[in-house]
Amino acid sequence: MTLKDDTLTEEGLRPSGAGRLLIIACGALAREILALKRLNGWDHMDLACLPAKLHLYPERITEEVERAVLKHRAAYDDIFIAYADCGTGGLLEAKCAELGVEMIAGPHCYSFFEGNAAFAEHADEITAFYLTDFLVKQFDAFVWKPMGLDKHPELLPMIFGHYTKLVYQAQTRDAALEEKARDCARRLGLAYEYRFTGYGDLATALAARAQTA
Repeated sequence: MTLKDDTLTEEGLRPSGAGRLLIIACGALAREILALKRLNGWDHMDLACLPAKLHLYPERITEEVERAVLKHRAAYDDIFIAYADCGTGGLLEAKCAELGVEMIAGPHCYSFFEGNAAFAEHADEITAFYLTDFLVKQFDAFVWKPMGLDKHPELLPMIFGHYTKLVYQAQTRDAALEEKARDCARRLGLAYEYRFTGYGDLATALAARAQTA
């Protein structure tokens, strides 16, 4: 079955029921998790993705993760949550503790893709705007249009005036994506920086979980 980015973004991904370990993840991480699953032969790992657009409404992430855990926990020996805090203000971590499931450490995916320790060492991160492979592909759907810049470009200085650069954290080496990321920086009026991160702490966390399941 061919999985389209639009389907993963809008509808998420349902588990097949084939694995004993279930990863409940943000739809923005679906491609990366499926790639890691394939590369490492994690045949006992299953994946259920929630729609990526929940990141536009972070106050809903905790309740949606809880709903997914309660829906699937009877069918799996273990469940792992592939979300970081992601704007929930600690509520997701508290809910995961209450439910008895673990989640990826870190404030957001930009941090764990680079590696939480490495990300914390940057002194200028507060003025950096981040894109991952997923967000480069979905720039218009997740950044440009939701912020109203397609209809009101005059809002650009107000929204991005305090940023100094766009940092593209690349999970894969793709010249076409890098060129698109450069164009995103140009459209936002920001300096451009490229960092190849690969899968970072996402790979480490999933590998640790796969070994214990």
